[in-house]
Amino acid sequence: MPTHKKFSWDLFHDSPVIGIVRGLEEDVVYKIADTMLEAKLYTVEVTMNTPDALSIINDLTNKFPGMNVGAGTVCDIPGLRAAIDAGAQFIVTPIVAEDVIRQCVATNVPIFPGGFTPTEIYKAWELGASGVKVFPASLLGPDYIRNVTAPLDQIKLIPTGGISLGNISSYFAAGAYGVGMGSSLYLKNVIEPFDRAALLEHFNLVRSEISGSYSPEKVRN
Repeated sequence: MPTHKKFSWDLFHDSPVIGIVRGLEEDVVYKIADTMLEAKLYTVEVTMNTPDALSIINDLTNKFPGMNVGAGTVCDIPGLRAAIDAGAQFIVTPIVAEDVIRQCVATNVPIFPGGFTPTEIYKAWELGASGVKVFPASLLGPDYIRNVTAPLDQIKLIPTGGISLGNISSYFAAGAYGVGMGSSLYLKNVIEPFDRAALLEHFNLVRSEISGSYSPEKVRN
């Protein structure tokens, strides 16, 4: 696998939100990325089932060197290789794809596999996951994160699905290591047509919700 810019944990810890791009047009994605940087949101995931996903990943890594750019919905080794070749700095899976996790661990690529039950979450972590995407979090809520982290406090959980401006602080207060946000971050009524000022305001509100409930010092330990 080729050598390219590494994932920055410092940027992630500064702003532990993974913005999930799925099905958006290339030009819109670039506008979003530029606005994210202004709001100090640094991590974006492009799902592999997005049209032209590999091209978008490659362009984002070149045009926005101050961002963490990753690939999501990676379920197999061919998909992993294509994503890494395109420049992806981290990988997200919707499932516990053991071969993908092992390959990422072997090549020192951060990997956030998806898990739902405590068994799946522990299995992904045991295989070497950098953090576990708890998905779909909307069916579980912050209390589930709190309950899972009680006995499994060593596992870094990243709830995804249903995280919004209204509940993001509750997830961090419950012990989330980070969160994944898609349509609730990239509001359809703001990006169609694109309203940069409104999007920037929304991003700033999301970031402000994190500040009172998230401790970078805690997650670094």
